[in-house]
Amino acid sequence: MSRSSLQFLRPYLCRGTQSLRPQHAQAYLSVQRRLKHVNADAFTGPHDVEKQKRLDQLKNIKPLGEYHPQLVYPAGAEALSLRDFNARFADIQETKTENVSVFGRVRSVRLAGSKLMFLDIERDTQRLQIMVERKKLSEDDSEEKFKSLRKVARIGDWVSVEGNPTRTTSGQLTVLALKVPQILAPCLHHIPEKVDNAETLVRRPHIHSLTSDEPADTLRLRALIYDYIRTSFIQTGFLEVETPMFDVNAGGAIARPFETVANEMSNLPIRLRIAPELNLKRLIVGGQDKVFEIGRVFRNEGVDNTHNPEFSTCEFYEVGATLPQLIARTEDLIHGLHTAIESLRSTYFPTLSAPQDISFTTPFAQLPFIPTIERAINRPLPDLTSPTATTSLLALFSSLSLPVPQNPTLPRLLDALAETYIEPLCQNPTFITHHPEALSPLSKSFICPTTSQRVAARVELFIAGREYVNAYEEENSPFEQRRKFLQQQEFHAEGQGAIDESYLEALEWGMPPTGGWGCGLDRLVMLFSSRKRIADVLPFGTLRNVVSIAKTD
Repeated sequence: MSRSSLQFLRPYLCRGTQSLRPQHAQAYLSVQRRLKHVNADAFTGPHDVEKQKRLDQLKNIKPLGEYHPQLVYPAGAEALSLRDFNARFADIQETKTENVSVFGRVRSVRLAGSKLMFLDIERDTQRLQIMVERKKLSEDDSEEKFKSLRKVARIGDWVSVEGNPTRTTSGQLTVLALKVPQILAPCLHHIPEKVDNAETLVRRPHIHSLTSDEPADTLRLRALIYDYIRTSFIQTGFLEVETPMFDVNAGGAIARPFETVANEMSNLPIRLRIAPELNLKRLIVGGQDKVFEIGRVFRNEGVDNTHNPEFSTCEFYEVGATLPQLIARTEDLIHGLHTAIESLRSTYFPTLSAPQDISFTTPFAQLPFIPTIERAINRPLPDLTSPTATTSLLALFSSLSLPVPQNPTLPRLLDALAETYIEPLCQNPTFITHHPEALSPLSKSFICPTTSQRVAARVELFIAGREYVNAYEEENSPFEQRRKFLQQQEFHAEGQGAIDESYLEALEWGMPPTGGWGCGLDRLVMLFSSRKRIADVLPFGTLRNVVSIAKTD
């Protein structure tokens, strides 16, 4: 058969569709009609006894291929969402003659004798009662259709209904069906009242969402947090930007990256970013004054209660911002976010608990890194810039009977001291300040007049013993930045990658004094939902959960 003789089957692939012959158009439509009702029996996939019973139940009424019709709103009826219906007819006291069309997922099926049934449908957090009374149905809907619906309708089905708004004698806002509701998508499985099985929650998150309001409430909380932060920055003159997810060096933080290969670039090794920091600062060098980005970052490391290899972050960079200004902006943002969330909690995410025993009153407390540790151990720390600093700290750990971290580099030893002696003091929002320079290779540093140690112009915000914000005055000297990159390599000899020469070259063009800030957004969701595990605030859980979802065994 020639190619030209088949053109009528797909006229949109032909240039001259305006000259399509009538007989070809009729043949095309005939083919489409024949394909409309597919024999779905051959495509039901694997199933257990319960699913087989449901399939048999549906097939006894009509072919399976007819249970997922194209959505067509009935002529003469106004299509409304459940939210719009509830808002418009909230005050009615009697049946209205307005013809409306609504659809939603069945959440309850109640039979009242042989001639009356009630359905509760749900969509977008809104519920609505549907009353199907045999004598009120139009003549087009036979007794057989009504009986069929009674037999097959079950919780989980998506149905559409055309009818009149009314209020029942019990005061329930209702749609009085004029035609038998149509099933748009039957549920082939039994929806349990509650899911306690851990494997089910991990591998079938959609079932969790169908049996609990918490996942949806968490999504709304996350959306509010993102919207509040985005709006706060935009209203104060920041420009939202996007930077590449892929990079050659994936710099900007100390972490092991995910690596892949770019096939179209001679198999060049590339990495998923571990932070957007360096590219955002390139924009500052290029002339931007205030930029921020909300996005995903990737760190090829472990999964635990507070860490996932893929997570969401927000970073901003502001020319001329000093550390006190960064602290003030952080206080305003976190305090305002807490106020906004609590004002909406009962309406938009009532199943989520507010953080307990935490005061968000400003100003937040501040704890200097070195003096706080020295007070706790009742002795001074060694000179942290000396060649013997690591050895001296190891001796200190021994005398304090502290467990030594794995691969005890200077930064890891200092982090362990902070985790032991500072972080437990941070129940209410608290800034840890004046970190040793070794912990902050991308920030400005100076000699602290109190301790005579070289410290970073950096603060971290901790709440309930957990880090939420990292902010500092950026290192803008290409000479100092190179020195700190080299120092970072020495501290992490297991290999943190080559020095990012392209970033250093960008600094050579002149980077103005700049303040930078980063915040883990998943942790904010955890904080304001009182969750202890990051898996509980991610729509599909951690990387382990995502892998489990794809398993078929």
